[in-house]
Amino acid sequence: MPDLSVVVVNYNTRDATSACLRSVVQAASAVDLELVVVDNGSTDGSAAAFASRYPDAVIVDAGENLGFARGVNRGARSATGSWVLLLNPDTLVLPGSLRALLDFAEAHPEYGVYGGRTLRPDGGVDPSSCWGAPSLWSLAMFATMLSTAFKRSRVFDPESLGPWDRDSVREVPIVTGCLLLIRRADWERLGGMDEDYFLYGEDAEFSLRAGRAGLRRVVVPEAVIVHEVGGSSDAGGEKGCMVMAGKVTLLRKTWSRPGAALGVRLLLAGVGVRAGLETVTRRARSPWRTVWRRRADWREGYPAAEATLFGREAVPV
Repeated sequence: MPDLSVVVVNYNTRDATSACLRSVVQAASAVDLELVVVDNGSTDGSAAAFASRYPDAVIVDAGENLGFARGVNRGARSATGSWVLLLNPDTLVLPGSLRALLDFAEAHPEYGVYGGRTLRPDGGVDPSSCWGAPSLWSLAMFATMLSTAFKRSRVFDPESLGPWDRDSVREVPIVTGCLLLIRRADWERLGGMDEDYFLYGEDAEFSLRAGRAGLRRVVVPEAVIVHEVGGSSDAGGEKGCMVMAGKVTLLRKTWSRPGAALGVRLLLAGVGVRAGLETVTRRARSPWRTVWRRRADWREGYPAAEATLFGREAVPV
């Protein structure tokens, strides 16, 4: 049985995922490693390329786009390691990071979910490796744009966890799925990711559910990856619609009905204010106007948004 199973979900990103897998192999010389790659019905020859380049890897050809939650669950079911590491396909693992993450986890069993530190390609800190949990206050700050005006403020942007650069060991509410380590036994006990989600929000729900089950979440700064894509909390356009669908779903699954209803109204208000600003300033690029225009497609959350945003009905796997 290997020590670590690294699960990567790929969808038409053959070259980026190949670079990610190569970085994992190069960074894991001191780790008994298993690679598990789930290909979500790619049309760019991904599955065949991975099988050829990494003959010892477990390649799971899903045959269709299952989304992230179902893809990760499919991969974890094929994993045999004592530990499972979720890793985004658009990341590069820096040398020594996997060993540092495993060593910390084994030395600190008081935690249950372990994340790391993400950098942008230019070397700057990408704070999206972890987040604070949403609250009525944080959503009110989004609605009034104070979270944008005072970005990474502990008071006005609390979900960002303030100016902390993820450079010290710290317990956090949410470890994101771009780099998430958990014992396979704990993963199975929790039942994996919630498959009602298609893309975005499932890792936040998983972390919060892990916390309710007694698993503390922590960031290990010596575990470093480079993430091609920055944080998505302020993303606009089509991606913003997906992000909002995930946020709505998270509220409806983890808050009381009245609280979730108010939270969704605050999300709508925040999107509306941003869309209005784009209209007034006549910006050439207006991603928030797209999110506002398509609010009917995301405001019910998943699983309904799987059909309205991705054109497919949710099908259990």
